[in-house]
Amino acid sequence: MRGRVFHGAIITVSSGDCAKLSMTNDENTDNHRLDKWLWHARFFKTRSLATAAISGGKVHLNAERVKPAHRVRIGDRLSLSLQGIVAEFEVLGLPLRRGPAAEAQTHYLETAASAERRAKLREQQRLAQLSRPRPDVRPDKRDRRRLMRLQRDQT
Repeated sequence: MRGRVFHGAIITVSSGDCAKLSMTNDENTDNHRLDKWLWHARFFKTRSLATAAISGGKVHLNAERVKPAHRVRIGDRLSLSLQGIVAEFEVLGLPLRRGPAAEAQTHYLETAASAERRAKLREQQRLAQLSRPRPDVRPDKRDRRRLMRLQRDQT
């Protein structure tokens, strides 16, 4: 019985004439590509967006900037910049597919410090929104022109 590896496939030939072909996939190994894992875990809507975020430096794995094809393993620390807020997660599992959100959330856990920091930032943003003056009605065309003239004169 001999085996040869050819482009990710293992071909096993026994003493007979028939050959057995078995494929090795990412699902069978203990690691995933980072962009694929982020897409499976539903942090990004498409793999292209995940790849762009990783390449843009918005994603760090174990406190290091990595490439989209970098391998993710269980127990790794992931740092994401989501809408300007940095969140830290621990990888708990490697999903086999892009399933529902409830299933995806079982594969990661946000650190306590990160959750607390994000809650504080949300509260600050909410309070800042309440303190901004807001008119009761939208400005009409005449009011918009006055506002634009006022802004232009101030600069």
